[in-house]
Amino acid sequence: MLRNTLIGLGTVALLCGTAALFTGAFPPGMVFGVWGGLLVIGIVFERVIYKRIEAGRPGPGWQRTTERFIDDATGKTVTVYVEPATGERTYVAD
Repeated sequence: MLRNTLIGLGTVALLCGTAALFTGAFPPGMVFGVWGGLLVIGIVFERVIYKRIEAGRPGPGWQRTTERFIDDATGKTVTVYVEPATGERTYVAD
């Protein structure tokens, strides 16, 4: 929910900045455009680049899945755990 709200705000800021640049308001348009663009890019690519891998098994209630992969950065095997009540996933290094 928060992620979608931030992407929406960033998009609105980017569009307002673009509109301001077309009307000749250079400083405000540049500020809105740059900050809007940075916000959208940061939020969209945050999940692609950042993937936290935990060192130990999560607490009670988490179930181990059959999904496993090798982390490119560390070369370690990673197992995926899921919390059935919320659907949240976490990654644990083996």
